[in-house]
Formats: sequence, structure tokens, C-alpha cells
Amino acid sequence: MNLEQLVTTPDIAARRALRACAALVIGALTLTACGWSANADNEDGKGGKDSAASAAKIVISAKDGSSGASINTTGVKVSDGKLTDVKMTLADSGEAVPGSLSADGGSWKPKEQLERGTKYEISASAKGVDGRTVAADSTFTTVSPANSFIGTYTPDDGTTVGVGMPVSFNFDKAISDKKAVQSHITVTSSSGQKVVGHWFGEQRLDFRPEEYWKAGSKVTMKVDLDGVEGANGVFGVQKKTVTFTVGRSQVSTVDVDTQTMTVVRDGKTIKSVPISAGSAEFTTYNGQMVISEKFTKLRMDSRTVGLDNAYNIPDVPHAMRLTQSGTFIHGNYWYNKGNPPFGRQGTSHGCVGLQDVQGGQGDTPSKWFYDNSILGDVVIVKNSPDKTVTPDNGLNGWNMAWSEWVAGSAA
Repeated sequence: MNLEQLVTTPDIAARRALRACAALVIGALTLTACGWSANADNEDGKGGKDSAASAAKIVISAKDGSSGASINTTGVKVSDGKLTDVKMTLADSGEAVPGSLSADGGSWKPKEQLERGTKYEISASAKGVDGRTVAADSTFTTVSPANSFIGTYTPDDGTTVGVGMPVSFNFDKAISDKKAVQSHITVTSSSGQKVVGHWFGEQRLDFRPEEYWKAGSKVTMKVDLDGVEGANGVFGVQKKTVTFTVGRSQVSTVDVDTQTMTVVRDGKTIKSVPISAGSAEFTTYNGQMVISEKFTKLRMDSRTVGLDNAYNIPDVPHAMRLTQSGTFIHGNYWYNKGNPPFGRQGTSHGCVGLQDVQGGQGDTPSKWFYDNSILGDVVIVKNSPDKTVTPDNGLNGWNMAWSEWVAGSAA
């Protein structure tokens, strides 16, 4: 062995040793990378990872880092396993959001509707059918008020209403895709009557049948607007079912010529009472009007309807709204001051007055009518020198021909 061999042999040995060590390190890295890759492959895409290839898969409906999450349907589900723990909190304060786990452990959802434009955090864990655990988490923000719309509606769930009550939506933003919105609201009646929607402008949508609802029928409204784009970048957030009952049929007819009102219930006349309609200067609308609000006592100030200092009565008894512009049928305790007997002439500023006493406590025609009326009852005014009330002034779409009503549907 020469000197060169003496020098190079250890070097070669060292390089071999280094290569062996490198191989071990690379092998270790390969194993580590494969182990991480297995977890990555099992990521649920919602901010969490499975541990050691668990069979269970957790899905949080709102993706981690997302905005515009639903305030109705956000929740957690698991497949091939059961949820063992779910925590939801307000991201800013850490306040817990109560929720409920399904009986089979397969899903979890908040107990109440979430707030719009709010940041939340969800962390969840589950055990797979193979006994292995899995965890997931997500931080997200719900849809903002600026990018969402809601509709206030009448009538309320569980109520009993008169035969004239339409289903009426007023949206808080202009709707440009009316077809998309209307197609996600369905109104059906147990009577089998065909119900059609009609748009009044860009923010109001009413539904009614061709004729008044059948007495005793059940009406169901299904709203599935959550996530529906009503305008560019503006999405619905409501998802609910509302059911109401149509009560007995009561239609009252005010004849301005005779200054009387005849009350017909279920096809039979049950009472006729004197009224005081609008004066010659302030006539009462003609047409079919629906009682939309009731007040045992109400201040009536002429300034709210554009009449300066014409009247300001703090305690009008038994007031029931007929139009949005200010037409009521209400008690009148001031009529006899210098006027002929009640019902001989019209003296109001367009309302229909019924004989009453101050405080509304007496046995009067006004109190009787108030006690025997419900929201949705119809009051028809005829023979007034005024025009017919417009269909969108109050809940008064019955004054529109059916063909015109159907033409205003977007569905």
C-alpha cells in the first residue's frame, strides 16, 4: 500500500459513511413527508386536518378565512364517525355560541340564527368508526348587512287573519333579479286556490289568489332566500316556513251615499251602523281596503299626512288602518259638537268614523266593530266622489284586475 492509498482510503471511507448517513436522513425526511402528505390529503378543506388517516371526515360549512357565510345554515357535519366536541365562539370576544348536537352525533348547529357581519370561530373534534380521532377548525365572517337583504313580511306565523290578508314582503334593498327572489318564495293554500306574486316596484312583493281566501283555509309560505342573489353582490339570508289560518269571512261595506256600513259575516248581514265618511273637501277613497293594523288608542296629527294644523287628536279610539297614506276606520267622539245626528253627513278628513265616546269604554258601534274585526278583514267603500284607492296603498291589491296582477309576476 502506497502513501496515496494511505491517504485516500480513509477519505473514501468517510465519504461512504457520509453517503450512508445522508441516505438515512433522506429516508427519514421521506417518511416524515409521507406522514404529512397523508394528513394533507385528508384535510377537510375547512381549516382542519385528520390525525393518522382517520376514517372520519369533518366538514365545517363555512370555509376557514371566508366571508359571506350563511347566518342560517352554518354548522358542522361528520361522516364515518361521531362528533365528540364542538365549540363555537365570537372571534372578537370569545363569547360562546350555544349549539346542539344531533342525536346520532353526525351534525352540530347553532341554536339561534347568527348575526350578520360577525366573525366567528368553530373548532370540532370527532372519533371515526376506526377509533381514530380527527379535528377541524375554521374562522370566518358571516355575510354583511351591506351585502345581504331581508324582507319584512305579513302576516306573522301562527296568526289568524281575515279573508283579505295578502302575503306581503317589503325588502330592505332594491331587487334587480326579481325572478330569482320570487322563485324562492312559495305560497300555497289548503283550499287549492292558485296564488300568484306581484311586484310593486323593486322592493315590495305581494301574493294573493284571484278571489279572497277561502274561510278556514291554511296558508303556508316557504321562504328559501338564503344565499339567493337578489341584486349584484347582494344575497338573501332568510330561510323559514310560515303558516297562518284564514278565519271567518267578514266583509263590511261603507256606502257614502247613505252614510252607513253593513257588516256581512260568512254571507249573512250581522249589523248595520251609521258612519261619517270624508267631507266634501276631504273625500274618502273608494275600493276594497284591508285592515292592516289595530290600535285601541292612537294620536292622529294632520301634519303626518301633509295637512298643516287641520287636527291633532291625542286619543282617537278603536283605530284600524286601511291605507298606508293615513285612511283609518276609527271611533269618533267629537262628531256631535255642532253637527247633526251621527251618520247624517261626512265630516272627516277622509277616514271612516264610527260613533264612540272619549276613552272608548262605552257600548258603542265603534267598540263593537273593533272587537269583532281582525287583521285582514275587508272594508269596501262605495259611492264616494273620490277615486279608487291604488293597489299598493296599504294591503289593497284586490283593487287590481287579476290579469294585471298576474302580469306583474316575475316567476
